[in-house]
This record gives sequence, C-alpha cells and structure tokens, in this order.
Amino acid sequence: MSGLIAIVGRPNVGKSALFNRIAGKRIAIVHDMPGVTRDRVMAEVEWHGRPFTLVDTGGIGLLRGEKAEDVITQAAFEQVQIAIESASVIILVVNVQEGIVALDAEVAKRLRTAGRPVLIAANKSDNYKAEGETNEFTELGFGRVYPVSAIHGRGVEPLMDAAMRHLPVEPVVPAVETEPEEESYEDPVKGARPDKRKKLPELPLGSPQRPIKLAIIGRPNVGKSSIINALTGSERVIVSPIPGTTRDAVDVPFEVDTEGVRQHYTLIDTAGLRKARRVEETVEYFSTERTREAINRCDITVFVLDAESGVFEQDKKIGDLITEARRACIIVINKWDLVTGAVRAAREKEIKRRDAGIKVDKRNHQMTTLSEFGEWVQEKLFFLDYAPVIFTSAKDGFQLDRLLEAVRYVAAQLGQEVPTAILNRTLQDAVDRRQPVSSVGHRLKLYYATQVKKAPPTFLLFVNRDEILSPVYSKYMAGELRKAFGYEGCHIVLVPKARPKTIEPLRKFNPPGGLTLKKHAGYRPKRFEKPTFGAKTARPLRPGTTMGKQADNRPARTPRPERPAPRPPSRGSAKLNASPASKGTGRLGVKPSAKPNARLGAKPSPRLGAKPSARPTTRPSTRPSTRPSSRPGGTPGAKRGAKASVKPGGKGKPGSRR
Repeated sequence: MSGLIAIVGRPNVGKSALFNRIAGKRIAIVHDMPGVTRDRVMAEVEWHGRPFTLVDTGGIGLLRGEKAEDVITQAAFEQVQIAIESASVIILVVNVQEGIVALDAEVAKRLRTAGRPVLIAANKSDNYKAEGETNEFTELGFGRVYPVSAIHGRGVEPLMDAAMRHLPVEPVVPAVETEPEEESYEDPVKGARPDKRKKLPELPLGSPQRPIKLAIIGRPNVGKSSIINALTGSERVIVSPIPGTTRDAVDVPFEVDTEGVRQHYTLIDTAGLRKARRVEETVEYFSTERTREAINRCDITVFVLDAESGVFEQDKKIGDLITEARRACIIVINKWDLVTGAVRAAREKEIKRRDAGIKVDKRNHQMTTLSEFGEWVQEKLFFLDYAPVIFTSAKDGFQLDRLLEAVRYVAAQLGQEVPTAILNRTLQDAVDRRQPVSSVGHRLKLYYATQVKKAPPTFLLFVNRDEILSPVYSKYMAGELRKAFGYEGCHIVLVPKARPKTIEPLRKFNPPGGLTLKKHAGYRPKRFEKPTFGAKTARPLRPGTTMGKQADNRPARTPRPERPAPRPPSRGSAKLNASPASKGTGRLGVKPSAKPNARLGAKPSPRLGAKPSARPTTRPSTRPSTRPSSRPGGTPGAKRGAKASVKPGGKGKPGSRR
C-alpha cells in the first residue's frame, strides 16, 4: 500500500493551493473565503516516480472545549481527525505573513498526540525577506521549517523530498512487457491520419489499474452524499440537510466482491447543480465547474432524482449535460422511503376498485407499481429513455444492491465489441425497412459500417450523403442497434462519412502568382500555364551553368518565323480612276458578295415568301471583265456614271472584302 500525506492547518492558510501545486492540476477549490474545503479531497500523485495518496482537509477552526456553531463545521472537523489518523506524514501549513496565532498552537498540540512525523510548511514566502521570518515557527516544536510559496511554486521541492523519506518503501514488482501493436490512428470525424501510433493493450474496465468511475450528480439535497456513504458503509463525505453542503468533487475508492471477482470503483461525489441565474457566489460557480468536469471524466453517471418532488426543469437540464458529454447513465429515484406509505395506500385502493369492477378513466389512473413509475420517469426524460431506472433509499438501504447490479451490467455493455459483418447486416436491414426523409428525394445508401470506439460506443458509417442522416433518423438507427446488441444505458454515437463526389486529378495546371483560373468544360491551359506534379521541385541546372538568375537555366526558345510580305497586285489589273462615291466598293467598283461561293452574274434564288435582296451577291473578280456590259456606254462591271479607281494597299485591295 502506498503512503498517505495529509495537509492540515487552520483555515485560510493556503492548504488547497499547496495541494493543487503538488498534484500538478486544479482539483481543490481555492478561494480567499475561509472554510471553503469541507470534505477530504484525495488524489493519487507521483513524485519522482514514487506513488502516494495526497489528502486535502478543511481548516481546524475550533479550540479545545469549543463547540461548533453548525453541523457542517463539526463534520469537517471530524474529517480532519480521520485524515490525521490514517496519514503516514503530516504537513502542517502556516502563514508566514501573520506569524504564530492561537489556532496554530492548538493544531500543533493535536498533532503531537497523533504520533506521526510532522513537517512545517511556512506558506506565502514569496520573497527572500519573507523566508527570513520563518524561524519563529520553530517554537511549535517540530524542528526544521520549510518556506514555500504555493502560488509561485517556491520551496516545494525540498519539502516533498523530506516528506518522501518518511513514506514506506514498496517492493518493486517487475512489470511484464508486452509488445504493443502498431496500427494507423484513425479519428472517426477527421478520418485516417498517415502517422502510425503504438496501440497499448486496453485494460479491462473495473481492474485496479482502470477502476470504473461513477459520478453521482443531481440537484442540491437529493441524497447524493448519502448514497456514497451507504455504499461504502462509512461516513466518508459530509451529509447534512442544508443544500450545498458538498463543494469539491470528492473521489472515493470503492471495491466490491461479486462471485469471487473483485471489482474496483471510484465514486465521485459532486456538488448539486442549481439554475445558472441563481448562482451568485464565486465558490458555488467553482463547484458547478467541478461537477461538469466530473461528468466529462467519468465512465457512468448516476443521475439522482428526488422521489418526493418528482422531475423538474433543472433535472432535464442536468440530463442534457449527460447527453452532451455522451456518457452512460443510470437514473436513481432516491428517498423512496418517503413515498412508500402513499404508494401502498394507492395500491390497496386500486385493488378494491378492480374487485368492485369500477372503471376509471386512464387520465385519472394512479401509478401503483415500480414499473409504472419507471415508465413515467422515462416519459418525462425522453432523451434518456435508454437509461435504466432504479428506485432506492439511502437511509434504509432499499435496492442498493440492484444499483450495483445495474452498474455492472452497463459497464459490461460499454466493453462489448460488435462484429463488423453482423453490424453491417443489422444496419442494412434497418435502412431497407425505413428510409430517411429527404426534401429533394434522395435515398440513403449504406456502403460500410464499423465500430471505432467502445466507450461510448461509436460507429463510423460510410454513406452516399451524410446530410440525409438527420438526428431523428440517427435516433432510429441507435434504437435498432439497441434491439440487436443491447447497449442499455449507453449513449450510441453514429458518425456518417460521405463518399467523395469528385476526385481531383493528379496533374494540375496552376498559373503563376497563385491566380485561380475558372475551369469549365473544354478548358485548355493557357500558354503561360505550366503543369505541376505534386510538390514544387527545383529545376535542375544545365551542364556548365552556375546558380544565377532563373532565366539563365531556362532552355533557349526557337525564334518564330517572320510573316511573308504582302503579295503585290498582278500586272493585268488596270488602275482606273474612281470617284469618291465608288471608294470601298471592291475591285473595279463592284461590291463584294455576301456569299463567296456564288457565281459571277448569277442571281440568288429567293426563298419561299422572301423578298429578293437588293445587294449584289456576285463575287469580285481578280481579272478585268471582258464581258460586254448590258447597259449602253457603261464601263464593264461598274455602275453608270461612276469612275472606279483601285489603289494598292487601300480599301479596294484585290481579294479583300469589306
């Protein structure tokens, strides 16, 4: 068994801050208000490879013979006494800025009678000047004083080295080394990653190395701490009728022997969750945050309700926190002893009514059995209808054994692994029986399904379209999985993954400068675009060249051939003087035809119902026309009264059209 180090002292000297500093994380609530810590807060800690148990306690604020003002103060003092009796080493924390006070001397007297090694930690020694004022604490009679600063971490190393020398040395047991399997790590949401990680052999849930963590949550004053004390059979946590007694999240180790098998549990007692608008104090806010952290780090949540008050709106909000954290859940109706008499009287009345043959409307029907009450609770908490409902009484111990059976059953459901073939067959049958509702008429196609995680049970579904898988349809598929494989009390997670619609080509054409081109059907890369294959690589140098400008390494381009000079006009073409009215009409004053394939002098055949075109459709000739004009006295091929003149290179260039 590892040793236990208890941190004690008067209120508001920094015990919780030193506890968090040694543990290396924020576990206990730290506040300036005295008396924040009430229960014993325990944590399994290692210092230089040596494990031990660290305990934080409430402040001792009572002198000898002084009575406590309330029940909580007296219970906190009793918790300190239990920690002192079970400790191997005690660290007495004092405040160097206030010096020795009467309560410090009183705590020192109590520790002398305990018979345990005591180390004095003079907290709040933030500088060297404060360290010189620690000598006065030698009057307490415990030898050396260790100046520390819990906030800045000064002086913690020599204090812990001295404390570890007083702990019992455990024999070193050689561990059996197992070759870890190498597999590709895959995230069900982000997909497979290329890196490979070592997969360590998974420890069974409930083993000493991996105890089952049970978070007891609920509204204030519903009996959470009473259930923990009833299960452990001791006054491990403080219980009082005052709401808000528990502040820290207290971890309580717990072991049970079932049919020769020893199972290990960790019960987490949490503070009650009230409505957010009613949380005014800072301490209560920190308590609420500790409860949320306990929900996230537990394996199974035990959701406690009050049988006398029923289901409230705040209960539904707490249930929503459980579903958001994707934790397994067991609903416990506590304080059943308060309603046992009323339920028994209602059952006797129902029996008399049935014997008399009197019919009663279903709306006025009274619940008389536990199954009817369980159905009513699941109807109110419809989003937790998969959670089993247990009726207990922490005061009388009613059905606490059934609570442990439910915990073992749900833990076994969390550890099961579904074969892939049976899983695909079950989900495919569920899809064939009922298709999801789609606004555009798409149908769901399930290609493949596999289980990627046990707790919570997570299934990766490869489908054609992930947007079709709505929350309502996901709940339907989760219900089908529960019918086939159980998973009672477990939150089932379905992760759809759509098949990629398009596959990007390996060869991409990227323009220089990081520009994005608009690619469409029939797209062709421009001349300046260069193909890139994968990552960009440096262009190899040509032999005989050195590193210089980029242009020096490029291959020489072949010069373009020059365009041929324009052909001069033929010798047979006559230069005629044309009037300004005939400029631009083509060679020899004839306008170019709209149809280049038409013959000279041929009239176009008009279409049916179409007017003949007034524009000539003849093709300009490259030679002077020798055909006589149909008009008397006219120039061959020219209009009457017009002079044709063709200049080389102008608008009347041979063979050109307007």
